[in-house]
Amino acid sequence: MSQPHYHINLFWSSEDDCWIADVPDLKPCSAHGDTPDEAIANIQNAIELWLEAAVESGLAIPEPRYRPAIYAAA
Repeated sequence: MSQPHYHINLFWSSEDDCWIADVPDLKPCSAHGDTPDEAIANIQNAIELWLEAAVESGLAIPEPRYRPAIYAAA
């Protein structure tokens, strides 16, 4: 299945002591890792699984719409 290109937020969580990646357009879709690269790899897998589950459940696949505020000013 070809995935739309969703925005991924990546941030360090002191509370969880790991990197968190989340996809605002796919609620709830997040993953974590010990490094930024690991969190990104894990979120790619989570996106694929999220989309597969939505298709199997007959749910609509949301269009990528989220844009961070820094892009709104451009």
